[in-house]
Amino acid sequence: MLIAEIIRKKRDAQVLNSDEIAQMVRGISDESASDAQVAAFAMAVLLNGMERQEAAALTLAMRDSGDVFDWSDLPGPVVDKHSTGGVGDNVSLMLAPIVAACGCYVPMISGRGLGHTGGTLDKMESIPGYVATPDNSLFSKVVNQVGCAIIGQTSHLAPADKRFYGIRDVTATVESIPLITASILSKKLAAGLGSLVMDVKFGNGAFMSDFDKARDLAVSITGVARAAGLPCHALLTDMNQPLADAAGNAVEVVNAVQFLTGARRDTRLAEVVIALCGEMLVTAGLQSDRLKAVETAMAALEDGRAAERFGQMVTALGGPSDFVENYAAHLPEAALQRDILAPHSGFVNAIDTRDIGLAVVELGGGRRISSDKVNPAVGLTRLAPLGTQVEKGDPIAVVHADRKDAADLAQAQLLAAYTIGDRPEPQPVVRDIID
Repeated sequence: MLIAEIIRKKRDAQVLNSDEIAQMVRGISDESASDAQVAAFAMAVLLNGMERQEAAALTLAMRDSGDVFDWSDLPGPVVDKHSTGGVGDNVSLMLAPIVAACGCYVPMISGRGLGHTGGTLDKMESIPGYVATPDNSLFSKVVNQVGCAIIGQTSHLAPADKRFYGIRDVTATVESIPLITASILSKKLAAGLGSLVMDVKFGNGAFMSDFDKARDLAVSITGVARAAGLPCHALLTDMNQPLADAAGNAVEVVNAVQFLTGARRDTRLAEVVIALCGEMLVTAGLQSDRLKAVETAMAALEDGRAAERFGQMVTALGGPSDFVENYAAHLPEAALQRDILAPHSGFVNAIDTRDIGLAVVELGGGRRISSDKVNPAVGLTRLAPLGTQVEKGDPIAVVHADRKDAADLAQAQLLAAYTIGDRPEPQPVVRDIID
């Protein structure tokens, strides 16, 4: 069938069969489908949607457009987590070694920062020497020996998705739930997972701010994953404030190492990390009871096994052999630090989390365009969470900047992002679980 006929069928809200979807994906991969045709197909899907079996067929076709890892020789289950993105969300850095210490294998293929949200890969690259895009041989070796590896997507992993997403990004079709679902799952299936846990964010710092729409996405991902043969659970978690009290790259690595070693742990961050770890142990089949799974994860964290795995992973991927013990000596630091002071007394009543993320971007810790170089040293720390009581002049954050003008801009953005007034009603950070 001609590509134009496949587009016409979806334009007319007809259901495509797996052969037609496979042909469309081949056209995306080998560029026999023009940019205009790919854009037209994306718009047709955005406007008319896809049945679950269509989205599953699209997911599998994009998975098969490149390399697919095979971990069948490993002596334990292979599992991963994916987040839809947030601010101060460094969960992956702690989660991968915790779950590996519990007996799972975690081949975590992560992304870079997008818009106002931080990227796991950018965080890991703030560690000197760390190879974030190893070849397949090194990736396999580290997963086998350490139990986890946090790396970036290679050009050979779901390449159809890379082109498809680039066209969607400039044609206002990113928001399609079936296309988001297929984009996420094609890469995870190509990573050779046996199961997956999704962290779907909602709130003013999430890409999907509305809870009901975020839940729709979670239901779509879990349903399509199962239709594609991948057991998948999803947690819906609150992003109406930064998850950790740090936002940036090196500063979030510091936060993660301190979390793993027990030096300090943000309460909300700990709740999300441990809940996701527990769910991964359940979906992987290592535990059948959520409470027992959480206890198992906590034990691996508290007895130091998780911190040891993190250090082993960093070393195996080219980083310093003493990183966990001497992280402060290895990570870059910004030239200046400035306390941001509360303009009046009261409680932190609301936080515009998206603006917090954008402040990091303005400091140089994120990208305005994909070719921008990220400054790993800049960012924000000691971000006061919702409900904090402050007096006038108390610090509500610390800016880490390389230039005074950048610090001035970040200060203005932070003061605008924080609302100080009456004490807010506390909200749960984990709102729902879909299994």
